[in-house]
Amino acid sequence: MSALDVRAFTVGPIQENAYIVSVAGSKRAVLVDPGEEAERLLEASRALDVQIEAILITHCHFDHIGAVAEVARASGAPVYCPEIERGVLADINSWVPPGFGPFESYEADHTVEGGEQLNLAGLDIDVVFTPGHSPGHVTYAVAVSGGEAKERALLSGDVLFQGSVGRTDLPGGDWNVLERSIGGLLRAFPAQTAVYPGHMGTTTLGRERDTNPFLQELRVAVSKPPIEDRPAGAEPDLASRVASDVAAGN
Repeated sequence: MSALDVRAFTVGPIQENAYIVSVAGSKRAVLVDPGEEAERLLEASRALDVQIEAILITHCHFDHIGAVAEVARASGAPVYCPEIERGVLADINSWVPPGFGPFESYEADHTVEGGEQLNLAGLDIDVVFTPGHSPGHVTYAVAVSGGEAKERALLSGDVLFQGSVGRTDLPGGDWNVLERSIGGLLRAFPAQTAVYPGHMGTTTLGRERDTNPFLQELRVAVSKPPIEDRPAGAEPDLASRVASDVAAGN
């Protein structure tokens, strides 16, 4: 069975992680959160011999979108942006703090808000609404298309890090909402699910559930088995389950 190939590139002064994601051996890929260093990311795609077919944005803080316009223009790839935050991408420099930028704005080709199921570059991608760090933040749950057993990986942006979580002191941030978003992910996906965050190293949901000091209360609250361990038909939609948890305050 084909496997996911996830390549990380740490870019810019804030050390943001951009990712080129493909099916192993494929010549098609998606690019997640190109924050800076557009030419480096484009050269990486050439070195990997993949064509970037889409650009996925988890949220529109400048360190995650600074290279979107340049990469989109060079690759011809459409840009998928959180609906709530599309205005930030379209007027990026109004949201950049002193000492950074300037960056080129971009009008998103498509918007997402959670609940969408995309098929891009041979990948099945569930869009999961995970606000808290920013108002429109989404997480992309990515799996190889086809087959019954799907090993998903989470491109989590700034929701969950290795040993930490996204900050909530920026405009639109909310700790209670972020905690519910993380709790939704812990309920919806197996413990072994790989997490590729917007900063720092790769981790798993289980590791963070068990050791992350910011998730102490969630360790008690999250007690349901993941969807994959429940009876068939019990949970029809991963993204809807997480969104429901966030909305209900579970």
